Amino acid sequence: MSQPPIFAFEKLSLQQGGGWLFQDMDLFIGARDRLALIGRNGAGKTTLMKLVAGTVEADKGNRVLVPGTNIVMLEQDPDVSAFDRLIDFAIHGEKGPPEYAVRAIADQLGINLEREAKTASGGEKRRASICRALASEPDLLLLDEPTNHLDLAAIEWLEEWLTRYRGAFMVISHDRTFLTRLTRQTFWLDRGLLRRNEIGFGGYDAWTERVFAEDARNADRLDAKLKIEAHWLERGVTARRKRNQGRLAKLWEMRAARAAMIGPQGTAKLAASSDDSKTKTVISAQNVGKSFGDRTIIKDFTLRIQRGDRIGIVGANGTGKTTLIRMLTGETEPDTGNITLSPTLTGIFIDQQRKLLTPEKRVRDVLADGSDWIDVRGVRKHVQGYLKEFLFDPALIEARIGSLSGGEQSRILLAREFAREANLLVLDEPTNDLDLETLDLLQEVIADYDGTVLIVSHDRDFLDRTVNLTLGLDGSGHVDIIAGGYADWEEKRDKRDKPAAKKSEKTGSTEPASAAPSALKTVKLTYKEQRDYDLLPKRITDIDVEIAAMEMEMSDPALYTQKPARFAELTSKTEGLRAEKDAAEERWLELAMMVEDPTS
Repeated sequence: MSQPPIFAFEKLSLQQGGGWLFQDMDLFIGARDRLALIGRNGAGKTTLMKLVAGTVEADKGNRVLVPGTNIVMLEQDPDVSAFDRLIDFAIHGEKGPPEYAVRAIADQLGINLEREAKTASGGEKRRASICRALASEPDLLLLDEPTNHLDLAAIEWLEEWLTRYRGAFMVISHDRTFLTRLTRQTFWLDRGLLRRNEIGFGGYDAWTERVFAEDARNADRLDAKLKIEAHWLERGVTARRKRNQGRLAKLWEMRAARAAMIGPQGTAKLAASSDDSKTKTVISAQNVGKSFGDRTIIKDFTLRIQRGDRIGIVGANGTGKTTLIRMLTGETEPDTGNITLSPTLTGIFIDQQRKLLTPEKRVRDVLADGSDWIDVRGVRKHVQGYLKEFLFDPALIEARIGSLSGGEQSRILLAREFAREANLLVLDEPTNDLDLETLDLLQEVIADYDGTVLIVSHDRDFLDRTVNLTLGLDGSGHVDIIAGGYADWEEKRDKRDKPAAKKSEKTGSTEPASAAPSALKTVKLTYKEQRDYDLLPKRITDIDVEIAAMEMEMSDPALYTQKPARFAELTSKTEGLRAEKDAAEERWLELAMMVEDPTS
Protein backbone atom coordinates (compact mmCIF):
# COMPACT_ATOMS: atom_id res chain seq x y z
CA MET A 1 0.00 0.00 0.00
CA SER A 2 1.64 3.20 -1.22
CA GLN A 3 -0.31 5.60 1.02
CA PRO A 4 0.00 5.71 4.83
CA PRO A 5 -3.13 4.28 6.49
CA ILE A 6 -5.79 6.64 7.81
CA PHE A 7 -7.83 3.70 9.12
CA ALA A 8 -6.98 0.27 10.48
CA PHE A 9 -8.75 -2.64 12.12
CA GLU A 10 -6.46 -5.12 13.87
CA LYS A 11 -7.64 -8.62 14.85
CA LEU A 12 -11.24 -7.76 13.96
CA SER A 13 -13.68 -10.44 15.15
CA LEU A 14 -17.49 -10.47 14.98
CA GLN A 15 -19.92 -13.21 15.92
CA GLN A 16 -23.11 -13.80 13.97
CA GLY A 17 -25.61 -16.43 15.00
CA GLY A 18 -23.74 -19.38 16.45
CA GLY A 19 -20.40 -18.73 14.77
CA TRP A 20 -17.84 -16.18 13.76
CA LEU A 21 -18.54 -14.06 10.69
CA PHE A 22 -15.05 -12.52 10.96
CA GLN A 23 -12.19 -13.67 13.17
CA ASP A 24 -8.73 -12.11 13.65
CA MET A 25 -9.10 -10.04 10.48
CA ASP A 26 -6.68 -7.20 9.68
CA LEU A 27 -7.75 -4.31 7.48
CA PHE A 28 -5.92 -1.13 6.42
CA ILE A 29 -7.07 1.79 4.28
CA GLY A 30 -4.70 4.43 2.86
CA ALA A 31 -5.40 8.14 2.39
CA ARG A 32 -5.95 7.85 -1.40
CA ASP A 33 -7.07 4.22 -1.71
CA ARG A 34 -9.80 3.40 -4.22
CA LEU A 35 -11.00 0.05 -2.93
CA ALA A 36 -13.43 -2.46 -4.39
CA LEU A 37 -14.98 -4.70 -1.70
CA ILE A 38 -15.96 -7.96 -3.42
CA GLY A 39 -17.71 -11.04 -2.03
CA ARG A 40 -20.76 -13.24 -2.45
CA ASN A 41 -24.14 -12.28 -1.04
CA GLY A 42 -24.12 -13.18 2.66
CA ALA A 43 -20.32 -12.97 2.97
CA GLY A 44 -20.66 -9.91 5.23
CA LYS A 45 -19.65 -7.05 2.90
CA THR A 46 -22.19 -4.54 4.23
CA THR A 47 -21.51 -5.62 7.82
CA LEU A 48 -17.78 -5.07 7.29
CA MET A 49 -18.45 -1.64 5.84
CA LYS A 50 -20.60 -0.73 8.86
CA LEU A 51 -17.78 -1.87 11.16
CA VAL A 52 -15.45 0.53 9.34
CA ALA A 53 -18.06 3.28 9.60
CA GLY A 54 -18.43 2.64 13.33
CA THR A 55 -22.19 1.96 13.21
CA VAL A 56 -21.63 -1.69 14.21
CA GLU A 57 -19.48 -2.71 17.20
CA ALA A 58 -16.95 -5.50 16.82
CA ASP A 59 -16.79 -8.26 19.44
CA LYS A 60 -12.99 -8.11 19.41
CA GLY A 61 -10.33 -6.05 17.72
CA ASN A 62 -8.65 -2.67 17.77
CA ARG A 63 -10.18 0.06 15.57
CA VAL A 64 -7.63 2.80 14.79
CA LEU A 65 -8.52 6.07 13.06
CA VAL A 66 -6.26 9.04 12.32
CA PRO A 67 -7.63 11.95 14.41
CA GLY A 68 -9.86 14.28 12.44
CA THR A 69 -10.68 11.71 9.74
CA ASN A 70 -14.29 12.07 8.59
CA ILE A 71 -15.88 8.76 7.59
CA VAL A 72 -19.17 8.95 5.66
CA MET A 73 -21.25 5.95 4.55
CA LEU A 74 -23.79 5.85 1.72
CA GLU A 75 -26.18 3.05 2.67
CA GLN A 76 -28.22 0.93 0.28
CA ASP A 77 -31.68 1.75 1.64
CA PRO A 78 -31.74 5.12 3.43
CA ASP A 79 -34.59 5.59 5.89
CA VAL A 80 -36.25 8.93 5.13
CA SER A 81 -39.56 8.17 6.89
CA ALA A 82 -38.85 10.55 9.81
CA PHE A 83 -38.52 13.60 7.52
CA ASP A 84 -41.05 15.79 5.73
CA ARG A 85 -38.88 16.64 2.72
CA LEU A 86 -35.80 15.11 1.17
CA ILE A 87 -33.79 18.26 1.98
CA ASP A 88 -34.60 17.73 5.68
CA PHE A 89 -33.11 14.24 5.44
CA ALA A 90 -30.05 15.45 3.52
CA ILE A 91 -29.00 18.07 6.11
CA HIS A 92 -30.20 16.51 9.38
CA GLY A 93 -28.00 16.00 12.44
CA GLU A 94 -25.44 18.05 14.34
CA LYS A 95 -22.75 17.08 11.82
CA GLY A 96 -25.05 17.34 8.83
CA PRO A 97 -23.61 19.03 5.72
CA PRO A 98 -24.40 22.69 4.94
CA GLU A 99 -27.58 23.19 2.96
CA TYR A 100 -25.89 25.23 0.20
CA ALA A 101 -23.44 22.39 -0.49
CA VAL A 102 -26.24 19.81 -0.61
CA ARG A 103 -28.31 21.91 -3.00
CA ALA A 104 -25.31 22.52 -5.28
CA ILE A 105 -24.85 18.77 -5.72
CA ALA A 106 -28.61 18.28 -6.09
CA ASP A 107 -28.65 20.71 -9.02
CA GLN A 108 -25.96 18.67 -10.77
CA LEU A 109 -27.76 15.39 -10.08
CA GLY A 110 -31.10 16.80 -11.20
CA ILE A 111 -33.15 16.12 -8.08
CA ASN A 112 -35.78 18.31 -6.40
CA LEU A 113 -35.03 18.06 -2.67
CA GLU A 114 -38.33 19.77 -1.84
CA ARG A 115 -40.01 16.49 -2.77
CA GLU A 116 -42.12 14.96 0.03
CA ALA A 117 -39.96 12.24 1.56
CA LYS A 118 -42.65 9.60 2.04
CA THR A 119 -43.68 9.70 -1.63
CA ALA A 120 -40.12 9.77 -3.04
CA SER A 121 -39.03 6.97 -5.37
CA GLY A 122 -36.04 4.72 -4.73
CA GLY A 123 -33.99 6.77 -7.19
CA GLU A 124 -34.89 10.05 -5.50
CA LYS A 125 -33.98 8.70 -2.06
CA ARG A 126 -30.66 7.43 -3.42
CA ARG A 127 -29.87 10.82 -4.99
CA ALA A 128 -30.71 12.60 -1.74
CA SER A 129 -28.36 10.22 0.09
CA ILE A 130 -25.60 10.93 -2.42
CA CYS A 131 -26.09 14.69 -1.95
CA ARG A 132 -25.77 14.27 1.81
CA ALA A 133 -22.71 11.99 1.62
CA LEU A 134 -20.71 14.00 -0.91
CA ALA A 135 -21.52 17.37 0.67
CA SER A 136 -20.21 16.08 4.02
CA GLU A 137 -16.60 16.41 2.75
CA PRO A 138 -15.53 12.86 3.70
CA ASP A 139 -11.92 11.77 4.05
CA LEU A 140 -13.09 8.15 3.72
CA LEU A 141 -16.24 7.51 1.70
CA LEU A 142 -18.02 4.15 2.04
CA LEU A 143 -20.36 3.35 -0.85
CA ASP A 144 -22.78 0.42 -0.59
CA GLU A 145 -24.23 -0.29 -4.07
CA PRO A 146 -24.13 3.40 -5.07
CA THR A 147 -25.48 2.82 -8.60
CA ASN A 148 -28.70 1.08 -7.52
CA HIS A 149 -31.78 3.09 -8.62
CA LEU A 150 -29.62 5.57 -10.54
CA ASP A 151 -30.01 6.18 -14.26
CA LEU A 152 -27.07 6.25 -16.65
CA ALA A 153 -26.62 10.02 -16.51
CA ALA A 154 -26.43 9.99 -12.71
CA ILE A 155 -24.01 7.02 -12.70
CA GLU A 156 -21.70 8.79 -15.15
CA TRP A 157 -21.86 11.99 -13.06
CA LEU A 158 -20.94 10.04 -9.92
CA GLU A 159 -18.02 8.40 -11.74
CA GLU A 160 -16.69 11.81 -12.76
CA TRP A 161 -17.05 13.13 -9.20
CA LEU A 162 -15.18 10.15 -7.73
CA THR A 163 -12.43 10.52 -10.34
CA ARG A 164 -11.76 14.05 -9.05
CA TYR A 165 -12.28 13.13 -5.37
CA ARG A 166 -9.10 13.56 -3.28
CA GLY A 167 -9.93 11.23 -0.39
CA ALA A 168 -10.20 7.44 -0.04
CA PHE A 169 -13.24 5.34 -0.83
CA MET A 170 -14.37 1.74 -0.50
CA VAL A 171 -17.21 0.56 -2.71
CA ILE A 172 -19.51 -2.45 -2.86
CA SER A 173 -21.06 -2.74 -6.31
CA HIS A 174 -22.29 -5.23 -8.86
CA ASP A 175 -21.56 -2.72 -11.64
CA ARG A 176 -18.38 -4.05 -13.28
CA THR A 177 -17.95 -0.96 -15.46
CA PHE A 178 -18.15 1.32 -12.42
CA LEU A 179 -15.62 -0.78 -10.49
CA THR A 180 -13.21 -1.15 -13.40
CA ARG A 181 -13.13 2.57 -14.13
CA LEU A 182 -12.62 3.73 -10.56
CA THR A 183 -10.83 1.22 -8.33
CA ARG A 184 -7.09 0.68 -7.80
CA GLN A 185 -7.10 -1.85 -4.95
CA THR A 186 -9.35 -4.81 -4.13
CA PHE A 187 -10.58 -6.35 -0.87
CA TRP A 188 -11.92 -9.85 -1.51
CA LEU A 189 -14.11 -11.24 1.28
CA ASP A 190 -14.26 -15.01 0.85
CA ARG A 191 -15.30 -17.66 3.39
CA GLY A 192 -14.45 -15.48 6.39
CA LEU A 193 -11.08 -14.34 5.01
CA LEU A 194 -10.24 -10.86 3.76
CA ARG A 195 -7.63 -10.77 1.01
CA ARG A 196 -6.15 -7.53 -0.29
CA ASN A 197 -4.43 -7.01 -3.63
CA GLU A 198 -2.97 -3.81 -5.04
CA ILE A 199 -4.91 -4.20 -8.27
CA GLY A 200 -8.12 -2.58 -9.40
CA PHE A 201 -11.20 -4.59 -10.29
CA GLY A 202 -9.88 -5.01 -13.82
CA GLY A 203 -7.45 -7.65 -12.51
CA TYR A 204 -9.90 -9.30 -10.10
CA ASP A 205 -11.00 -12.25 -12.27
CA ALA A 206 -7.42 -13.31 -13.07
CA TRP A 207 -6.50 -13.04 -9.39
CA THR A 208 -9.44 -15.16 -8.17
CA GLU A 209 -8.83 -17.79 -10.85
CA ARG A 210 -5.33 -18.31 -9.44
CA VAL A 211 -6.60 -18.45 -5.86
CA PHE A 212 -9.30 -21.01 -6.72
CA ALA A 213 -6.79 -23.13 -8.63
CA GLU A 214 -4.44 -23.07 -5.64
CA ASP A 215 -7.34 -23.99 -3.30
CA ALA A 216 -8.20 -26.93 -5.54
CA ARG A 217 -4.60 -28.16 -5.47
CA ASN A 218 -4.48 -27.84 -1.69
CA ALA A 219 -7.80 -29.63 -1.30
CA ASP A 220 -6.42 -32.65 -3.14
CA ARG A 221 -4.28 -33.22 -0.06
CA LEU A 222 -7.15 -32.82 2.40
CA ASP A 223 -10.31 -34.73 3.22
CA ALA A 224 -13.25 -35.44 0.90
CA LYS A 225 -15.41 -32.62 2.22
CA LEU A 226 -12.85 -30.02 1.28
CA LYS A 227 -12.37 -31.68 -2.10
CA ILE A 228 -16.08 -31.28 -2.77
CA GLU A 229 -15.99 -27.63 -1.76
CA ALA A 230 -12.98 -26.94 -3.97
CA HIS A 231 -14.64 -28.81 -6.83
CA TRP A 232 -17.72 -26.57 -6.50
CA LEU A 233 -15.56 -23.47 -6.43
CA GLU A 234 -13.59 -24.56 -9.49
CA ARG A 235 -16.60 -25.78 -11.48
CA GLY A 236 -19.18 -23.31 -10.18
CA VAL A 237 -17.08 -20.18 -10.66
CA THR A 238 -14.10 -20.79 -12.93
CA ALA A 239 -15.90 -23.10 -15.34
CA ARG A 240 -18.93 -20.81 -15.45
CA ARG A 241 -16.76 -17.92 -16.57
CA LYS A 242 -15.20 -20.10 -19.28
CA ARG A 243 -18.63 -21.20 -20.52
CA ASN A 244 -19.76 -17.60 -20.61
CA GLN A 245 -16.84 -16.77 -22.90
CA GLY A 246 -18.33 -19.23 -25.36
CA ARG A 247 -21.73 -17.65 -24.93
CA LEU A 248 -20.23 -14.23 -25.61
CA ALA A 249 -18.89 -15.52 -28.92
CA LYS A 250 -22.40 -16.71 -29.79
CA LEU A 251 -23.77 -13.31 -28.75
CA TRP A 252 -21.38 -11.52 -31.13
CA GLU A 253 -22.66 -13.73 -33.95
CA MET A 254 -26.23 -12.75 -33.07
CA ARG A 255 -25.24 -9.07 -33.12
CA ALA A 256 -23.64 -9.43 -36.53
CA ALA A 257 -26.79 -11.09 -37.88
CA ARG A 258 -28.94 -8.35 -36.36
CA ALA A 259 -26.72 -5.61 -37.79
CA ALA A 260 -27.41 -6.96 -41.28
CA MET A 261 -31.13 -6.30 -40.72
CA ILE A 262 -30.73 -2.67 -39.66
CA GLY A 263 -30.88 0.02 -42.31
CA PRO A 264 -28.74 3.18 -42.34
CA GLN A 265 -31.48 5.25 -40.71
CA GLY A 266 -31.48 3.01 -37.66
CA THR A 267 -34.80 1.31 -38.39
CA ALA A 268 -34.72 -2.43 -38.00
CA LYS A 269 -35.83 -4.22 -41.18
CA LEU A 270 -35.89 -7.83 -42.24
CA ALA A 271 -33.78 -8.58 -45.28
CA ALA A 272 -36.69 -10.44 -46.91
CA SER A 273 -40.30 -11.12 -46.01
CA SER A 274 -39.96 -14.86 -46.26
CA ASP A 275 -42.37 -17.19 -44.53
CA ASP A 276 -39.56 -18.17 -42.17
CA SER A 277 -38.92 -14.57 -41.10
CA LYS A 278 -42.63 -14.01 -40.50
CA THR A 279 -42.85 -16.96 -38.14
CA LYS A 280 -39.79 -15.69 -36.28
CA THR A 281 -41.35 -12.28 -35.58
CA VAL A 282 -42.96 -12.18 -32.13
CA ILE A 283 -43.54 -8.42 -31.77
CA SER A 284 -43.94 -6.00 -34.67
CA ALA A 285 -44.05 -2.22 -34.10
CA GLN A 286 -44.84 0.04 -37.08
CA ASN A 287 -44.55 3.87 -36.97
CA VAL A 288 -45.41 3.90 -33.26
CA GLY A 289 -45.86 7.17 -31.37
CA LYS A 290 -46.83 8.03 -27.80
CA SER A 291 -47.30 11.38 -26.04
CA PHE A 292 -48.41 12.61 -22.65
CA GLY A 293 -49.90 16.06 -23.00
CA ASP A 294 -47.50 18.22 -25.02
CA ARG A 295 -44.57 15.90 -24.41
CA THR A 296 -43.63 13.32 -27.04
CA ILE A 297 -42.30 10.14 -25.44
CA ILE A 298 -41.93 7.91 -28.53
CA LYS A 299 -42.18 8.92 -32.20
CA ASP A 300 -41.90 7.08 -35.52
CA PHE A 301 -40.66 3.87 -33.90
CA THR A 302 -40.51 0.80 -36.14
CA LEU A 303 -39.04 -2.56 -35.13
CA ARG A 304 -39.59 -6.27 -35.61
CA ILE A 305 -38.54 -8.31 -32.60
CA GLN A 306 -37.65 -11.87 -33.47
CA ARG A 307 -37.82 -15.06 -31.47
CA GLY A 308 -34.59 -15.36 -29.46
CA ASP A 309 -33.73 -11.65 -29.48
CA ARG A 310 -32.14 -10.27 -26.29
CA ILE A 311 -33.04 -6.57 -26.23
CA GLY A 312 -31.70 -3.98 -23.82
CA ILE A 313 -33.64 -0.76 -23.23
CA VAL A 314 -31.52 2.11 -21.92
CA GLY A 315 -31.81 5.83 -21.23
CA ALA A 316 -32.05 8.33 -18.42
CA ASN A 317 -34.99 8.23 -16.01
CA GLY A 318 -38.04 9.85 -17.55
CA THR A 319 -37.06 9.20 -21.18
CA GLY A 320 -39.84 6.64 -21.71
CA LYS A 321 -38.27 3.22 -21.09
CA THR A 322 -41.24 1.95 -19.08
CA THR A 323 -43.72 3.36 -21.61
CA LEU A 324 -41.90 1.63 -24.46
CA ILE A 325 -41.76 -1.73 -22.75
CA ARG A 326 -45.46 -1.51 -21.83
CA MET A 327 -46.36 -0.85 -25.46
CA LEU A 328 -44.14 -3.68 -26.71
CA THR A 329 -45.82 -6.14 -24.34
CA GLY A 330 -49.36 -4.95 -25.11
CA GLU A 331 -50.02 -3.39 -21.72
CA THR A 332 -50.33 0.15 -23.18
CA GLU A 333 -51.76 1.20 -26.55
CA PRO A 334 -49.76 3.60 -28.76
CA ASP A 335 -51.30 6.91 -29.87
CA THR A 336 -50.19 6.40 -33.45
CA GLY A 337 -49.04 3.40 -35.45
CA ASN A 338 -49.66 -0.16 -34.38
CA ILE A 339 -48.03 -2.99 -32.45
CA THR A 340 -48.79 -6.61 -33.27
CA LEU A 341 -47.98 -9.41 -30.83
CA SER A 342 -47.72 -13.07 -31.79
CA PRO A 343 -50.83 -14.91 -30.53
CA THR A 344 -48.59 -17.57 -28.98
CA LEU A 345 -46.60 -15.04 -26.91
CA THR A 346 -46.66 -15.69 -23.16
CA GLY A 347 -44.67 -13.45 -20.86
CA ILE A 348 -42.95 -13.45 -17.48
CA PHE A 349 -42.37 -10.10 -15.82
CA ILE A 350 -39.66 -9.82 -13.18
CA ASP A 351 -39.60 -6.36 -11.62
CA GLN A 352 -37.27 -4.80 -9.08
CA GLN A 353 -39.87 -4.62 -6.29
CA ARG A 354 -39.99 -8.38 -5.60
CA LYS A 355 -43.78 -8.17 -5.30
CA LEU A 356 -44.17 -11.94 -5.39
CA LEU A 357 -42.16 -12.47 -2.19
CA THR A 358 -43.79 -12.51 1.25
CA PRO A 359 -41.44 -12.36 4.28
CA GLU A 360 -43.36 -15.02 6.24
CA LYS A 361 -43.23 -17.62 3.47
CA ARG A 362 -40.58 -20.34 3.33
CA VAL A 363 -38.27 -20.79 0.36
CA ARG A 364 -40.06 -24.09 -0.36
CA ASP A 365 -43.42 -22.27 -0.49
CA VAL A 366 -42.21 -19.66 -2.96
CA LEU A 367 -40.43 -22.08 -5.28
CA ALA A 368 -42.69 -25.14 -5.21
CA ASP A 369 -45.89 -24.21 -3.31
CA GLY A 370 -44.67 -26.29 -0.36
CA SER A 371 -43.81 -29.37 -2.44
CA ASP A 372 -40.53 -31.29 -2.71
CA TRP A 373 -40.65 -31.08 -6.51
CA ILE A 374 -40.73 -28.27 -9.04
CA ASP A 375 -41.48 -28.30 -12.77
CA VAL A 376 -38.72 -26.38 -14.55
CA ARG A 377 -39.97 -25.60 -18.06
CA GLY A 378 -41.47 -29.08 -18.40
CA VAL A 379 -38.72 -30.97 -16.55
CA ARG A 380 -39.47 -32.24 -13.02
CA LYS A 381 -36.65 -31.49 -10.52
CA HIS A 382 -36.21 -31.87 -6.77
CA VAL A 383 -36.50 -28.42 -5.25
CA GLN A 384 -33.26 -28.74 -3.23
CA GLY A 385 -31.30 -29.70 -6.34
CA TYR A 386 -32.82 -26.73 -8.19
CA LEU A 387 -31.72 -24.43 -5.35
CA LYS A 388 -28.09 -25.49 -5.94
CA GLU A 389 -28.37 -24.38 -9.57
CA PHE A 390 -28.96 -20.86 -8.26
CA LEU A 391 -25.98 -20.98 -5.85
CA PHE A 392 -28.01 -21.73 -2.69
CA ASP A 393 -27.23 -24.11 0.12
CA PRO A 394 -30.03 -26.75 -0.13
CA ALA A 395 -30.47 -26.44 3.66
CA LEU A 396 -32.14 -23.05 3.06
CA ILE A 397 -35.26 -24.82 1.81
CA GLU A 398 -37.08 -24.17 5.11
CA ALA A 399 -35.76 -20.63 5.64
CA ARG A 400 -38.20 -17.71 5.77
CA ILE A 401 -37.98 -15.24 2.90
CA GLY A 402 -37.67 -12.37 5.39
CA SER A 403 -34.44 -13.86 6.77
CA LEU A 404 -32.68 -13.71 3.39
CA SER A 405 -30.58 -10.82 2.17
CA GLY A 406 -31.83 -8.61 -0.66
CA GLY A 407 -29.56 -10.39 -3.13
CA GLU A 408 -30.74 -13.82 -1.97
CA GLN A 409 -34.36 -12.75 -2.34
CA SER A 410 -33.65 -11.58 -5.89
CA ARG A 411 -32.07 -14.96 -6.65
CA ILE A 412 -35.11 -16.82 -5.27
CA LEU A 413 -37.37 -14.73 -7.49
CA LEU A 414 -35.22 -15.45 -10.53
CA ALA A 415 -35.25 -19.18 -9.73
CA ARG A 416 -39.05 -19.15 -9.42
CA GLU A 417 -39.70 -17.23 -12.61
CA PHE A 418 -37.16 -19.02 -14.79
CA ALA A 419 -38.86 -22.31 -13.92
CA ARG A 420 -42.12 -21.21 -15.61
CA GLU A 421 -42.90 -22.01 -19.22
CA ALA A 422 -42.94 -18.82 -21.29
CA ASN A 423 -41.42 -17.45 -24.48
CA LEU A 424 -41.05 -13.80 -23.43
CA LEU A 425 -39.05 -12.69 -20.40
CA VAL A 426 -39.21 -9.06 -19.23
CA LEU A 427 -36.56 -8.03 -16.67
CA ASP A 428 -36.77 -4.63 -14.93
CA GLU A 429 -33.42 -3.76 -13.31
CA PRO A 430 -32.59 -7.43 -12.70
CA THR A 431 -29.04 -6.78 -11.45
CA ASN A 432 -29.97 -4.77 -8.33
CA ASP A 433 -28.79 -6.49 -5.13
CA LEU A 434 -27.02 -9.33 -6.96
CA ASP A 435 -23.41 -10.27 -6.37
CA LEU A 436 -20.97 -10.81 -9.23
CA GLU A 437 -21.25 -14.62 -9.19
CA THR A 438 -25.05 -14.41 -9.41
CA LEU A 439 -24.69 -11.98 -12.33
CA ASP A 440 -22.54 -14.58 -14.08
CA LEU A 441 -25.28 -17.14 -13.41
CA LEU A 442 -28.01 -14.79 -14.68
CA GLN A 443 -26.00 -14.15 -17.83
CA GLU A 444 -25.77 -17.91 -18.35
CA VAL A 445 -29.49 -18.50 -17.79
CA ILE A 446 -30.49 -15.72 -20.19
CA ALA A 447 -28.08 -17.02 -22.85
CA ASP A 448 -29.65 -20.50 -22.61
CA TYR A 449 -33.23 -19.20 -22.56
CA ASP A 450 -35.18 -20.27 -25.65
CA GLY A 451 -37.50 -17.27 -25.83
CA THR A 452 -37.20 -13.52 -26.29
CA VAL A 453 -35.82 -11.29 -23.54
CA LEU A 454 -36.48 -7.58 -22.88
CA ILE A 455 -34.15 -6.02 -20.30
CA VAL A 456 -34.43 -2.56 -18.75
CA SER A 457 -31.12 -1.92 -17.01
CA HIS A 458 -28.51 0.68 -16.13
CA ASP A 459 -25.81 -1.98 -15.71
CA ARG A 460 -23.59 -1.30 -18.73
CA ASP A 461 -21.36 -4.36 -18.45
CA PHE A 462 -24.34 -6.70 -17.98
CA LEU A 463 -25.97 -5.34 -21.14
CA ASP A 464 -22.73 -5.68 -23.09
CA ARG A 465 -22.53 -9.34 -22.05
CA THR A 466 -26.20 -10.18 -22.61
CA VAL A 467 -28.10 -8.33 -25.36
CA ASN A 468 -27.83 -8.44 -29.14
CA LEU A 469 -29.95 -5.34 -29.74
CA THR A 470 -30.09 -2.07 -27.78
CA LEU A 471 -32.91 0.48 -27.83
CA GLY A 472 -31.53 3.82 -26.64
CA LEU A 473 -33.88 6.63 -25.59
CA ASP A 474 -32.64 10.21 -25.31
CA GLY A 475 -35.86 11.93 -24.12
CA SER A 476 -36.70 13.57 -27.45
CA GLY A 477 -38.95 10.73 -28.58
CA HIS A 478 -36.34 9.24 -30.91
CA VAL A 479 -35.25 5.66 -30.24
CA ASP A 480 -31.81 4.50 -31.41
CA ILE A 481 -31.82 0.89 -32.62
CA ILE A 482 -28.31 -0.54 -32.28
CA ALA A 483 -27.05 -4.04 -33.02
CA GLY A 484 -24.97 -4.60 -29.89
CA GLY A 485 -24.86 -3.57 -26.25
CA TYR A 486 -24.51 -0.39 -24.24
CA ALA A 487 -20.96 0.31 -25.44
CA ASP A 488 -22.17 0.23 -29.06
CA TRP A 489 -24.95 2.73 -28.26
CA GLU A 490 -22.50 4.95 -26.39
CA GLU A 491 -20.15 4.94 -29.40
CA LYS A 492 -22.97 6.02 -31.71
CA ARG A 493 -23.97 8.84 -29.36
CA ASP A 494 -20.38 10.09 -29.23
CA LYS A 495 -20.06 10.13 -33.03
CA ARG A 496 -23.40 11.93 -33.36
CA ASP A 497 -22.58 14.55 -30.73
CA LYS A 498 -19.06 15.45 -31.96
CA PRO A 499 -20.11 16.94 -35.36
CA ALA A 500 -22.74 19.03 -33.58
CA ALA A 501 -20.09 20.41 -31.22
CA LYS A 502 -17.74 21.26 -34.11
CA LYS A 503 -20.53 23.00 -36.01
CA SER A 504 -21.34 25.11 -32.96
CA GLU A 505 -17.68 26.18 -32.69
CA LYS A 506 -17.53 27.20 -36.37
CA THR A 507 -20.72 29.26 -36.35
CA GLY A 508 -19.93 30.79 -33.00
CA SER A 509 -23.48 30.09 -31.84
CA THR A 510 -24.10 29.17 -28.23
CA GLU A 511 -26.98 27.48 -26.45
CA PRO A 512 -27.94 29.19 -23.18
CA ALA A 513 -27.67 26.13 -20.94
CA SER A 514 -25.44 23.47 -22.48
CA ALA A 515 -22.85 25.80 -24.00
CA ALA A 516 -22.35 28.00 -20.98
CA PRO A 517 -19.44 25.94 -19.58
CA SER A 518 -17.68 26.09 -22.97
CA ALA A 519 -18.03 29.87 -23.02
CA LEU A 520 -16.46 30.04 -19.58
CA LYS A 521 -13.59 27.79 -20.70
CA THR A 522 -12.88 29.96 -23.73
CA VAL A 523 -12.84 33.17 -21.73
CA LYS A 524 -11.02 31.94 -18.66
CA LEU A 525 -8.41 29.44 -19.82
CA THR A 526 -5.21 30.07 -21.73
CA TYR A 527 -4.39 27.92 -24.75
CA LYS A 528 -2.20 25.56 -22.68
CA GLU A 529 -4.78 25.38 -19.88
CA GLN A 530 -7.57 24.63 -22.36
CA ARG A 531 -5.46 21.91 -23.97
CA ASP A 532 -4.75 20.31 -20.58
CA TYR A 533 -8.44 20.55 -19.66
CA ASP A 534 -9.44 18.79 -22.89
CA LEU A 535 -6.72 16.10 -23.03
CA LEU A 536 -6.11 15.14 -19.39
CA PRO A 537 -9.30 13.04 -18.96
CA LYS A 538 -8.23 10.77 -21.83
CA ARG A 539 -4.69 10.53 -20.45
CA ILE A 540 -6.07 9.58 -17.03
CA THR A 541 -8.17 6.85 -18.66
CA ASP A 542 -5.14 5.60 -20.63
CA ILE A 543 -3.09 5.45 -17.43
CA ASP A 544 -5.84 3.37 -15.78
CA VAL A 545 -5.67 0.88 -18.66
CA GLU A 546 -1.85 0.66 -18.39
CA ILE A 547 -2.01 0.16 -14.62
CA ALA A 548 -4.71 -2.52 -14.93
CA ALA A 549 -2.59 -4.47 -17.43
CA MET A 550 0.49 -4.29 -15.17
CA GLU A 551 -1.54 -5.21 -12.08
CA MET A 552 -2.96 -8.25 -13.84
CA GLU A 553 0.58 -9.43 -14.63
CA MET A 554 1.71 -8.70 -11.05
CA SER A 555 -1.22 -10.68 -9.60
CA ASP A 556 0.52 -13.90 -10.65
CA PRO A 557 2.05 -15.19 -7.37
CA ALA A 558 4.85 -16.92 -9.29
CA LEU A 559 6.10 -13.69 -10.82
CA TYR A 560 7.80 -12.45 -7.65
CA THR A 561 9.72 -15.68 -7.04
CA GLN A 562 10.54 -16.64 -10.63
CA LYS A 563 11.08 -13.21 -12.21
CA PRO A 564 11.95 -10.78 -9.41
CA ALA A 565 13.51 -8.26 -11.82
CA ARG A 566 10.32 -8.09 -13.86
CA PHE A 567 8.24 -7.74 -10.68
CA ALA A 568 10.46 -4.85 -9.52
CA GLU A 569 10.21 -3.21 -12.95
CA LEU A 570 6.40 -3.45 -12.95
CA THR A 571 6.22 -2.15 -9.38
CA SER A 572 8.35 0.86 -10.27
CA LYS A 573 6.37 1.59 -13.44
CA THR A 574 3.05 1.25 -11.62
CA GLU A 575 4.13 3.66 -8.89
CA GLY A 576 5.30 6.13 -11.54
CA LEU A 577 2.00 5.89 -13.41
CA ARG A 578 0.01 6.38 -10.21
CA ALA A 579 2.06 9.46 -9.39
CA GLU A 580 1.45 10.77 -12.93
CA LYS A 581 -2.27 10.06 -12.58
CA ASP A 582 -2.46 11.83 -9.22
CA ALA A 583 -0.72 14.88 -10.72
CA ALA A 584 -3.04 14.80 -13.76
CA GLU A 585 -6.12 14.58 -11.55
CA GLU A 586 -4.90 17.48 -9.41
CA ARG A 587 -4.21 19.57 -12.52
CA TRP A 588 -7.57 18.77 -14.09
CA LEU A 589 -9.38 19.52 -10.84
CA GLU A 590 -7.72 22.94 -10.64
CA LEU A 591 -8.77 23.72 -14.20
CA ALA A 592 -12.30 22.41 -13.59
CA MET A 593 -12.64 24.73 -10.60
CA MET A 594 -11.51 27.64 -12.80
CA VAL A 595 -14.13 26.69 -15.39
CA GLU A 596 -16.91 26.40 -12.84
CA ASP A 597 -15.94 29.64 -11.10
CA PRO A 598 -14.57 32.20 -13.60
CA THR A 599 -13.92 34.69 -10.77
CA SER A 600 -11.41 32.37 -9.05
